[in-house]
Amino acid sequence: MFDTLGLPEPDSQVYAALVTAPQSDATALAARCGLTEQQTRAALATLAERGMATRAPDNRNHYLAVAPDVAIGTLIGRREEELRSARAEMHRLMDAFRDASRYTDPARSVEVLTGGDAIAQRFEHLQDTAKGQVCAFDRPPYVREPGSNLERGRRLMREGIRYRTIYDREAVSWPGRLENDIAIGCADGEEARVRVVLPMKMIMADDRMAILPISSGNRALDAAYVVYPSSLLEALATLFEAEWERAVPLRFAPDGSMEEGPEPDGPGEDHRRLLGLLAAGLTDEAIARALGWSARTTQRRLQSLMRELGATTRFQAGMAARERGWL
Repeated sequence: MFDTLGLPEPDSQVYAALVTAPQSDATALAARCGLTEQQTRAALATLAERGMATRAPDNRNHYLAVAPDVAIGTLIGRREEELRSARAEMHRLMDAFRDASRYTDPARSVEVLTGGDAIAQRFEHLQDTAKGQVCAFDRPPYVREPGSNLERGRRLMREGIRYRTIYDREAVSWPGRLENDIAIGCADGEEARVRVVLPMKMIMADDRMAILPISSGNRALDAAYVVYPSSLLEALATLFEAEWERAVPLRFAPDGSMEEGPEPDGPGEDHRRLLGLLAAGLTDEAIARALGWSARTTQRRLQSLMRELGATTRFQAGMAARERGWL
């Protein structure tokens, strides 16, 4: 019954009988299952060892089944872990296969993924197998909720992987994204910059793999290219570095909090964050949402920043900030 989960007959027969007839002994279960007592006792011993059955407290010869959601759920969890390990090994072998064949078979330089689950799995694999750094263009649409990759990124940064991300203004203004995801990642070492508009959505690991969507715009992300070492991958790496130079750094206090007022030799952290979002072209409403400020607070801090820079327009403010080396 559960042989696909690693529980062969007659163990699964005995467990199913024990679920419907608790407090049974080996003799009664053998009769229910059409097994010998020796087979039934061996099955009960296996079930007890796997945590799927326990002896009755008042009679050690009688048994109780552990609840199916716990007993079978454990089996499913183990098999899922085995499948995840097998999938990771498959991806590792495919990477080695492509490395060995990419010069003799150029068609293997690009792979097409279909389906959100397949894209999400490869997205995780790309990061988990990174050797030095992960670079990304971050913009909607998303396969999974923004922020769901935060813990993986934090773990990999602690292991020494460098993360560089360029966010477009839609990503930064996503409700709660700045304070609940980006600021936390930056506190752990992520290098974040922002652009008004990014040319595409992309993630790249070292110089060996990149993933980018096939569709553009706000359509659902259900198909993607995986690009392996080739002239195309080199072009994508060059594009990222060019966009990185043009992007404006997002700056945070060490704990991700805001600091009031200007510093003697430059802007305070609140003004630095505000400048980055202004340079990215966010509206007042989007800035307020991204920073968790009220509309009134946003207007007040914008006016304070403009006065400090001696500017009357946003463009003048950006130019003045760049001249002072604040951006």
